[in-house]
Amino acid sequence: MKVRIFYHDNCFDGLASAAVFSQFYKLRFDPQAEFCYAGLTHKAGGQNFHDLVFDGDENVIVDFRYYSSDRLTWWFDHHQSAFSTPEDEQHFLRDTSGKKFYDPQFRSCTKFIATIAAERFGFDTANLKELIHWADTIDGAQYPDPETAVDISGPAMQLLIVIETCKDPARLTQLIQAMRTQSLPEIAQQPYVADQFRPLYERHLKSMETIRQSSHVYGKVIFFDVSEHSMEGYNKFIPYYLHPSSVYSVSISHSPNRTKVSVGFNPWSPLARVHNLASICERYGGGGHAVVAAISYGPDDQAIARKAAQEIIAELNR
Repeated sequence: MKVRIFYHDNCFDGLASAAVFSQFYKLRFDPQAEFCYAGLTHKAGGQNFHDLVFDGDENVIVDFRYYSSDRLTWWFDHHQSAFSTPEDEQHFLRDTSGKKFYDPQFRSCTKFIATIAAERFGFDTANLKELIHWADTIDGAQYPDPETAVDISGPAMQLLIVIETCKDPARLTQLIQAMRTQSLPEIAQQPYVADQFRPLYERHLKSMETIRQSSHVYGKVIFFDVSEHSMEGYNKFIPYYLHPSSVYSVSISHSPNRTKVSVGFNPWSPLARVHNLASICERYGGGGHAVVAAISYGPDDQAIARKAAQEIIAELNR
């Protein structure tokens, strides 16, 4: 049995979701299953699902938007912006397979999959407890304070920074396979992780200084534009560490494939959140969660991204 799993690329929760689903499927359905993995990335205009090759006996999407295809057999997501169109949502609601699940109340897709697998299919998640905990902590921003969030000395945070910056699909597949059976400290000690982490640690320190120099506070919002730097994979909690009294952050970053506007809520904010960030970003073609969302533009659309960022800053301050 060939199981093709599509997951949210360069995302700890995305990889962990793929790992947990793989173990669930292997132990509850087919011990001999062959797993193939491919990452999905939010692009300007949305992911072109028509480019996907659903060549598995089972075709799975985890931690990413729904796709209206009869070849899609399993789906799990927890993002508010899970449906690109009303037709996609109606297609999901008509499904009677009992293998497609959606709940935006979960902080991480990993914990969502683990919960459904345990409650509906009798899957024992005990051996994956550490992975589930850290995926939920990281994706749900459930750190006790900003200092903990930017401290990358522990194994989970080391893996996070490696995952977010890795451009090698084969390496990401290797990490997913490792997550299925190894502890996070064991994975972090592997040469293919440790060797990549060391230069990334230096890059992390430099990114903190770059954001410090680039950031400006406008009312309740920190804004920084690092599109002239190669910093798409920076730690998203740095702005709250540098400006702990802020409520929101808006930033612009750039990569060869896109210009990205990121919008976030400070989990340790002294004021309550009054804006749904996913709903704001959806109006610009993006999406995400109520507390963290983003918009993807083309790689040459910095001017459009800056205009959107300024409009969002004004809205967040109203």
